[in-house]
Amino acid sequence: MNDLPIGLLFLMLGLLLLFSAFFSSSETSMLSLNRYRLKHLANEGHRGATQARRLLDTPDRLISAILIGNNLVNIAAASLATLIAIRLMPEHPDLALGVSTVTLTLVVLIFSEVTPKTLAQRYPEKIAFPASYVLRPLLVFLKPAIWLVNLIVKAIFWLMRVGHSHAGQEALSAEELKTIVNESGDSLPAQRQNMLLGILELENVSVNDIMVPRNEVSGIDMENDIDTIADQIRRTEYTRFPLYKGDLDKVIGIMHIRDAAEFLYADEPSKVMLTKAAKDPYFVPENTPLHTQLLNFQAQQLRMGLVVDEYGDIQGLVTLEDLLEEIVGEFTTDFANSSKEIHPQRDGSYVIDGTANIREINRALGWELPIDGPKTLNGLILEHIEDIPDANLSIKIDRYLIEILQIRDNAVIAARTRELPAKRK
Repeated sequence: MNDLPIGLLFLMLGLLLLFSAFFSSSETSMLSLNRYRLKHLANEGHRGATQARRLLDTPDRLISAILIGNNLVNIAAASLATLIAIRLMPEHPDLALGVSTVTLTLVVLIFSEVTPKTLAQRYPEKIAFPASYVLRPLLVFLKPAIWLVNLIVKAIFWLMRVGHSHAGQEALSAEELKTIVNESGDSLPAQRQNMLLGILELENVSVNDIMVPRNEVSGIDMENDIDTIADQIRRTEYTRFPLYKGDLDKVIGIMHIRDAAEFLYADEPSKVMLTKAAKDPYFVPENTPLHTQLLNFQAQQLRMGLVVDEYGDIQGLVTLEDLLEEIVGEFTTDFANSSKEIHPQRDGSYVIDGTANIREINRALGWELPIDGPKTLNGLILEHIEDIPDANLSIKIDRYLIEILQIRDNAVIAARTRELPAKRK
């Protein structure tokens, strides 16, 4: 080495620093790859992604190969830098050693560590995919050294009682999936983000959270006379409705409007025509999670169910449309203006019926009223006051001001609500 020209030594040192930068960037880029995008690209036939995925299947071998190569070139660079310094300052070998150490440390830190690793972290795929073609044969070439290093590492882990990791630990939980969806940014449109989050939220919401309450269920009382029944069917705005005798708990079946055509156009209509055309009622326990009920509707090929409590009493009605709205949102474009229960006012407040579902209020207005307890605005107010309130009483729940406008039969019929401005810090 002493006989080599100084220029050639500098060239060799430069090459070693480039190799060091390659190993540093390869390590960071490989470990920064999105595993799920990598799997997708590999399944699509991307050669670089396929190579990188194979390397990451054995991360201990990959890291060992990169670190062995990186340390070899760094040690060689340090030795070569010392030789160059001594050649340049033969009369001061101690000073040459110090200068080479300081200079090489700065050069390696800037050009072979920080810069390549920062670039690799920003553009992992652009660096990892080409690097995988070099790293794969390197693993074969360094196989004996990798085996020895990993054997020693495993022995150290055994002495430290460190267990092995399992690939199954990479599986994402529902909460982690929500975080990924929320942080997807512009790569995923807001509407699709909301749909995905709606699907993930289905298991946290039960049927009684979205059902139409019993007092709002529109059905046909078969104890009415024929003309009244026919008039109710003609005027109904629903395609499906329950038939019952006197009380909703005495339900006979579920009628589709098209199956009532024979009754409506018959010369001598009879109630028997309706009862024969009606389908058997389908009952749903009130605490059934929405994702389970969605599968049940699919399995039963049904679109409507009657919600019952633990005593078998009917509490309300749930439809397939209600479940789908939890995923895709309301089917109307402006639910706040089209809802029969939410009435916008000129001053920016809203007059809301006491029977309005809190989840629907939150969805329509973008609010965050508490949904852990009561399901309706009336129930929320009564729980907060812990008494039957008087009209014109105002209360504050979180950042929402609620003024009770009307009380009837010990229940809030209507309330004026508004969102208070956020406090300045």
